[in-house]
Amino acid sequence: MHIRDRILELRRVKAGDLAPDPRNWRAHPQAQQDALRGLLAEIGYADALLVRQLPDGRMMIIDGHLRAETTPDVMVPVLVLDVDEVEAARMLATLDPLAGLAEADTGKLAELLNEVDFKNPAVRDLLANLAKDQAPADPSEADGTGEDPDGQHVPELYQVVVECDGEVQQRSVYEELTAKGWQCRLLML
Repeated sequence: MHIRDRILELRRVKAGDLAPDPRNWRAHPQAQQDALRGLLAEIGYADALLVRQLPDGRMMIIDGHLRAETTPDVMVPVLVLDVDEVEAARMLATLDPLAGLAEADTGKLAELLNEVDFKNPAVRDLLANLAKDQAPADPSEADGTGEDPDGQHVPELYQVVVECDGEVQQRSVYEELTAKGWQCRLLML
């Protein structure tokens, strides 16, 4: 497989001079903004924003909107990519969801969290929530045996929940999936 290197160069650019992509679909809650400020204060910039150069010479952000918004007067590292508008849209649509597919190795995460310490309360909260989110919710997961406390085997189930606009759409989705051979149940939560 041939993989193209789309990185043209690394530049340092004033963050406030970068144009945000109006198609950016990610919203940044206050807790995330506070944690980013804390990480920038304690570590600094350790990752580059992704941008593409527009025909008029300006640079538009593909990834790094919150970092640019948070530090508009700072010279930030940017990777200038050789991508067009369509490719930039593809990246904008997939970068975060692809990263979100990663799974946590809870043992390694616990070890790592025991090694790091931050002064910033927002970063501490971020890591505490991460540890809580990764902690086994089910007692059968705690020892990794897949057995409940009574010694019974608990099978793993992989499920998808689809939110529907109403009962008619729910029925339609159910019929479509069962016609394809999927085992489905109708639920109202």
